[in-house]
Amino acid sequence: MQQREHLVEIPAGKIRLEGNLALPPGAKGIVLFAHGSGSGRHSPRNRYVAQVLQDTGIATLLFDLLTEQEEAQDRVTGHLRFNIPLLAERVSAATAWATHDELTKRLRIGYFGASTGAAAALVAAAERDDIAAIVSRGGRPDLAEEALERVTTPTLLIVGGYDAQVIELNQAAMRQMRAVRRLRAEVELKIVPRASHLFEEPGKLEEVARLAAEWFGKHL
Repeated sequence: MQQREHLVEIPAGKIRLEGNLALPPGAKGIVLFAHGSGSGRHSPRNRYVAQVLQDTGIATLLFDLLTEQEEAQDRVTGHLRFNIPLLAERVSAATAWATHDELTKRLRIGYFGASTGAAAALVAAAERDDIAAIVSRGGRPDLAEEALERVTTPTLLIVGGYDAQVIELNQAAMRQMRAVRRLRAEVELKIVPRASHLFEEPGKLEEVARLAAEWFGKHL
């Protein structure tokens, strides 16, 4: 059932980020969406996953990592979408907002990151000990670099079977995380067969949403 969304403003230093908060009745957890390269809170793929999570009783916050002015600039230069420290700061700002807002402050927090947004989510999680779960969809965890070694949050990496280069990058990131963690937290890689980078093939995005809902249901 479609959940009513609230438009919210998230302070992030000198700027404010716009977001859409959906809060199902009785929710015990909330997932913050960190969008990927050149995307935002209106991404149809992430909105679909968010709806599936809402249907399982998990609140969602889809928010823009960049302001409208920054997005316009990035469409020309393309440099902000790969500025992982900046994007991670924005994820941290949204997390701080969620931990203080009256509607969400009692909810356990998870991150859902896509593409470069997955790296931003991992970098943000590396600085906190209260993130309960992370799911990466077609993500670039390798861009989190040394921060991977400080992440103790249970992490699920989802990659399409046709996305060979990204599979290799995720496998390397998983090995790096596991080597340092020494089983302190879970790290798993799920490859969705016959799926491309954006999971556009019939039924493949549904599989991503199912895997994400199971992961967040287990850890939130």
